[in-house]
Amino acid sequence: MTVSADTLAAFRSDLGAIRVFDDPKQLEARSKDYYWYSPILSQKLDGKTGQLLIMPESEDEVIAVARAAARHGVPLTVRGGGTGNYGQCVPLDGGAVLDVTRMNRVIEVSPGRVICEAGARMEKVEEAVAETGQMLAMFPSTKRQATMGGFIAGGSGGIGSLRHGMLRDDGNVAYVRVVTVEPEPQVIELRGADIQKVQHAYGTNGIITRLDFALVPRTDWRHVVALFDGYDAALRFAQAAQDGGMDTYLLTVVERRIAQFYKRLRDVFPSDRDGVFAMVAPETLESFADLVAAHGGRISVQKTLTQLEADNLPPAWECGWNHTTLQALKHEPGVWTYLQVAYPAPFDPALVMRQMQRYGDEVYFHHEMARMGGHVQIFALPLVRWTSSERIYEIIDEMERLDGCTIYDPHVVTIEDGGMKEIDSTQIDFKRRADPQGLMNPGKTRGWTADMARPVAAN
Repeated sequence: MTVSADTLAAFRSDLGAIRVFDDPKQLEARSKDYYWYSPILSQKLDGKTGQLLIMPESEDEVIAVARAAARHGVPLTVRGGGTGNYGQCVPLDGGAVLDVTRMNRVIEVSPGRVICEAGARMEKVEEAVAETGQMLAMFPSTKRQATMGGFIAGGSGGIGSLRHGMLRDDGNVAYVRVVTVEPEPQVIELRGADIQKVQHAYGTNGIITRLDFALVPRTDWRHVVALFDGYDAALRFAQAAQDGGMDTYLLTVVERRIAQFYKRLRDVFPSDRDGVFAMVAPETLESFADLVAAHGGRISVQKTLTQLEADNLPPAWECGWNHTTLQALKHEPGVWTYLQVAYPAPFDPALVMRQMQRYGDEVYFHHEMARMGGHVQIFALPLVRWTSSERIYEIIDEMERLDGCTIYDPHVVTIEDGGMKEIDSTQIDFKRRADPQGLMNPGKTRGWTADMARPVAAN
């Protein structure tokens, strides 16, 4: 489904001086994210593009776009840095791609908080708040490209979740400002629990223009690689470090078979040892090293970020979470895909060892230590050798049925099928208010059906 040329022309006319582009190459580039991590999504989404690219520079311009979209019935797909993995910013029904990256101001920095526009890149925000001795409470492994609003709308957690939980946990996001898509757009401010109405909603129910994000005191984290002779030993060390309350911002356990994809790390992460990548507080280094030794390991590198960059080594945060998938696909494109796994509590490394034995060379593992709702939660984003969609879903079934794991399916485009496992009625109720015609990112939530939409007003 695409918008007719006449309707598109009338819509564009209403936008006045707002930046609008229709160059095919630009449209193709801005209509994609990292969905190609999944061969299943590639089959579904390759070739899907918007018909116009709009780049507003202010909230007033967003309001004008929302008004025109509602008037003409033009679908809107909002995007930031395009670092999502599930096709969140791929338009399924044509229409307009609303790129908010020119709305990138840091508006206010105060103790523990930063207010910024949705299109601000996370790395730039962190540079700004560093001047006040603070840093972001958490960020994705793609923070160099990701935007603040995109993280809220498409993410769930990442580096820093070890200390500060998931995005939806109390205090991580204090307020979100949203523009509705209707003939007379409203600006709605959400606070507290109401933020969940738009968090991880894939931009299906309102255009985020501004947000308030948590900061913590800046720490000159030491980026550490610890090596172990056995993946179970590496896992048990990471468990002990987390259970002991050691001051770490990241703990990622990566098995030795993945070392081949980390070319720049060959001297510090050899293929005959399993690794733990960590960000450790300086005052904790000694006790961290003692714990590594107690678990039969050794430290191969410990450097500041500045030292790593001088030595052309990647930061620890680019050695885990979904950056691992990216590294594998860089070196063996088309060979690998991945899953997202939450392990049952209490976590048992023996379960992982059984899985490694079961799948052999078909699945390579790495695990992430985190907290969710105040409790320890262990995740994995294993690399899976691609053969077929049928095989992917056989593995998903086995991990859930035999192992008690929960799989957040990264091979689907809808919110519910990927993570929530059920329709979030609160988000759908908010969509009725913020997007009454169902124009925002259509096809990305099963909770919205065509009969819910109000008729498009006559022009």
